[in-house]
Amino acid sequence: MKDNTYSRDSWQFRLHEIIFEADTPAGKAFDVSLLIVIVVSVITVALESVSSISQAYGTQLRTLEWVITILFTIEYVLRLMSVGKPLRYARSFFGIVDVLSILPTYLSLFFAGTQALLVIRALRLLRVFRVLKLGHFLSEASLLSEALRASGRKITVFLGTVLSLVLIVGALMYLIEGPEHGFTSIPQSIYWAVVTLTTVGYGDIAPQTVMGKLFASVVMILGYGIIAVPTGIVSVELANTMQTSTRQAACPECGGEGHSDKADFCMYCGGAL
Repeated sequence: MKDNTYSRDSWQFRLHEIIFEADTPAGKAFDVSLLIVIVVSVITVALESVSSISQAYGTQLRTLEWVITILFTIEYVLRLMSVGKPLRYARSFFGIVDVLSILPTYLSLFFAGTQALLVIRALRLLRVFRVLKLGHFLSEASLLSEALRASGRKITVFLGTVLSLVLIVGALMYLIEGPEHGFTSIPQSIYWAVVTLTTVGYGDIAPQTVMGKLFASVVMILGYGIIAVPTGIVSVELANTMQTSTRQAACPECGGEGHSDKADFCMYCGGAL
């Protein structure tokens, strides 16, 4: 098997230190500059949506938007070049965010208005925690992410149960109230069931009969219990996950973070840490 690691004297390693790490002056300067550009980009997109500003400065804003997109494109290519396993980084959370942060501008050439999706770039501001030496925030985020992954199957089963319950409640309310009271169809009644079970309560559809109101009261109370279930599931998994400490050094192979303090290899790609 080919060894994808590279020497500490190589240009790849030096580029990785600048782009992925904030411990060196060059790395910190790069990250701070990147964060400033991201903020400018998000503000530019927001201002372009204001009709009066767009009419007066639309050309300048679009030009700035393209300049920033080109810079982000170059930065993304450099990130792929600086890791030993580019595909691993491309499939990671930040790798996907990096692509989504440049894709809308190119799509706007074919689909008008898609540049508004550039606000996704705000997710890249999460790197500010590393730049400002707030590693414990990244550690907490890693713990939460791990807990959510561990809760995935349980929550999927729970959502399937809730979906079945919503279908049954909607059908029953359709039979109880009927079209004359606003429940014109089963899909409309299912919409009411979703709004009621989630305790949102828009009030655009409401039961009128005594039986309907009694049934709605039961559904509302049931909604409070349903909300508590996924919270409990995630809480238990979070408590289990917190037993393992993490560190924030980025893997030189795929750029992955959040490894155990005792780990010698990346948990994502197997590269040496």
